[in-house]
Amino acid sequence: MAHPVLCRVRTSYTGMCYAAHTTGRRSYLTAYGEDERIADAEGRGVDMTGDVDGLTVRDASDDERAALRAVTLAAYEEYATVMPALAWARYQRRLLDTLDADAAVERIVAARGGTIVGGVLLYPPAANIYAGAVAGVDWPEVRLLAVAPAERGHGVGAALMDECIRRARARGAAYLGLHTMDVMRSAVRMYERMGFVRAPELDFSPAEGVLVRGYRRGLGDVPPAV
Repeated sequence: MAHPVLCRVRTSYTGMCYAAHTTGRRSYLTAYGEDERIADAEGRGVDMTGDVDGLTVRDASDDERAALRAVTLAAYEEYATVMPALAWARYQRRLLDTLDADAAVERIVAARGGTIVGGVLLYPPAANIYAGAVAGVDWPEVRLLAVAPAERGHGVGAALMDECIRRARARGAAYLGLHTMDVMRSAVRMYERMGFVRAPELDFSPAEGVLVRGYRRGLGDVPPAV
């Protein structure tokens, strides 16, 4: 018999925290105050319901990799119009290479009604995910957070990031890192609301005129409200 697991997820609709009680394949929502701290002590991926419309955050199955690829490409397509053409071509190629690689990475997805509506990659410490462009760091790193365009503003990105924070903290990591660019303004605002701060020593430039900015978040505190 599976033991119930309690996992916290926020919903942008109400500003409240919700907890998804999961026993086997069943889950249901309970509202909690902002000070409630809930974590799976073993740091394992579990199904989580993220809002009243039935958002579930979990590990992707092998046969969902194509769906994760598709939603990530759709989410990042908007940057083709704001990045220099050559920079975008290179970025898109790296994006595809990253999604298709058989690396040691946790592929986490958000699903609603059986449809993948978002995803993120969570890498272990010292994974060298930028091919030497950034000195090795001893904390996990988030990459390619993606939300389907039609699902933006519904708390999907925050739910995925909350799960990355939960997993990293449960495994004893002191920090969680990520890299982003100024053109990704909405994502940057969300990261900052969630407590990520600039780490300029981790910046790098993959092409002339393009700066990839490093961020990290300490994991010793309660996550800020989104």
